Amino acid sequence: MCVKNTEEYILIKPKCNVEQLFREAKSNDTYLKICAPMVRYSRLEFRNLVRAYGTDLTFTSMIMADSFCQSEKARLNEFTTNKDDTPVVAQFAANNSVDFLSATEMVYPYVDGVDLNCGCPQRWAMQDGYGSALLKTPELIADMLSTVRRNLPGSFSVSVKVRLLQKPLGETIDMCRQLEACGISFITVHGRTPVQKTNIPVNKEALKEIKSSLSIPVVANGDIFSLRDADAMHCSTNCDGVMSARGILSNPALYAGFERTPLECIQQWLNITAQADTDITYQAMHHHLTFMAESLLTKEQRVMFNNLTKDKGRVYDFFREHFQLEPQPCSHPPKLVCTFDDEAYRKRARLRGSVGNACVDEYSCENRDGTFFQSKVGVLHDERSVEDVDFAECNLFGNDEI
Repeated sequence: MCVKNTEEYILIKPKCNVEQLFREAKSNDTYLKICAPMVRYSRLEFRNLVRAYGTDLTFTSMIMADSFCQSEKARLNEFTTNKDDTPVVAQFAANNSVDFLSATEMVYPYVDGVDLNCGCPQRWAMQDGYGSALLKTPELIADMLSTVRRNLPGSFSVSVKVRLLQKPLGETIDMCRQLEACGISFITVHGRTPVQKTNIPVNKEALKEIKSSLSIPVVANGDIFSLRDADAMHCSTNCDGVMSARGILSNPALYAGFERTPLECIQQWLNITAQADTDITYQAMHHHLTFMAESLLTKEQRVMFNNLTKDKGRVYDFFREHFQLEPQPCSHPPKLVCTFDDEAYRKRARLRGSVGNACVDEYSCENRDGTFFQSKVGVLHDERSVEDVDFAECNLFGNDEI
């Protein structure tokens, strides 16, 4: 399959069948090791890094579907890929079927599946009807998933990420069964309710019950900080996959069995971020190293590293001086030039406007930024913007759990 880009054609990445990955893992009496969608951190560069250390499936950062549909700037900022970026699932935050379907159609040529975020507990998401707020309206979740499922090829993965309801477990199971009936490929369940903090252990018994009640693959999420944790989660819940967020952010080599980030992993990250083609920001590059190197640095080194001026060269100098690590040329593939066809979204948005849907603005041909870029762009650049991760804004090496 090819897509036209001005006067040239570029080859679209071949698809990976995510459901087949689950079947193969099960036939080998094992499970898929998955890197969670983390706002600002699950970027192309980090996805390629964790794949080198045993990660079987990666997710993009959570992308606001309305902005992805309405703004070319948002699309170019929120999604990048390359030929090695597979298998990958694009996760969207959406609160209506038109946005979710349209965003899915646009990103379809470049990913192996899409996921609907119904688990983010952050206040900014919930107040606008995204993330965990959707758990109050499972019929809306089902409508969004069903709409995408019937409009995309069956081999293309469609999934959802949820949390436990603040109700008897039976109601969470009923909701999951309702979503399973939509024809989704798999479901990810975070083992806490939206109001529970990370100091509350995940409810493995609930995850086990949910898994035993469904026929589709179930991915367990929460409290995965080592390969031992992942194995224990699989053993106790019989889940088909294990998803890590905070753990893999601190140790990208977690699934390879390393107890802490090995120097070779930091070396690889330096190589990737030094490559001319990557446009990863200083802030993102520095924050990743903050998490990765925390256990390797003394208190004085942490303070020094945290206060480096915003210059990638100073970061490379720091690791050269303290760890004798020097950025090296690497084979990190160049980014794929992505083109997105928003014609279907334009038609749907005009139709919604013509029937008086007050909840959705009619699409105009102007370069609009969408609700997300208008009101939430600052949140993306706030240090607290990792899904399911709470840590101090000004003290990345503090005692708060990340």
